[in-house]
Amino acid sequence: MWEPCRQPTFYFVWRCFPIANTGHQTNEEIRDKEVRLISESGEQLGIMSSQEALRMAEERNLDLVKISPNAVPPVCKLMDYGKYRFEQTKREKEARKNQRVVEIKEIRMSPSIDVNDFNVKLRNAQKFLSEGNRCKITVRFRGREMAHTNIGQDLLVKFAEECGDLAVLDKSPKLEGRHMSIFLSPKPAKDKK
Repeated sequence: MWEPCRQPTFYFVWRCFPIANTGHQTNEEIRDKEVRLISESGEQLGIMSSQEALRMAEERNLDLVKISPNAVPPVCKLMDYGKYRFEQTKREKEARKNQRVVEIKEIRMSPSIDVNDFNVKLRNAQKFLSEGNRCKITVRFRGREMAHTNIGQDLLVKFAEECGDLAVLDKSPKLEGRHMSIFLSPKPAKDKK
């Protein structure tokens, strides 16, 4: 006859395991025979067995952390490891927040560019440079224009001179295939007038 469908029963087993590879050996992971122990305040407590150091850490409700594994004997310190990791990640976040990524903005022109178009490209480059970004100015040669690369070179030199108050020319115009380019870097803040 018909039997009701039985749901399978799942048993969950909770296990303690480290969330991330921290890079330091802590507490029971330290299997060295002897260690040099440093207290939480920084004073040396001497050389002792790792079991004795672990017992000392448990008495003070702290963790035993191996900070110098290559020393003979290895150096361990008593510290609150959770608090140490929290402060370390906080410092790393702060460093990333203060880090400035410099972008390279590219401006393309042709050797037969008109005056107004040139001025628009110049204003854009000056805006990029004032924001602290580097600029790559490129002149593209098509067809018969390759016979007159000196026109493109003069255009790039003029462009660099116009941006002279905001930027420094990294290297002189260089021809690569059908493109001639220069790089402009913003002047350091102390050099601007």
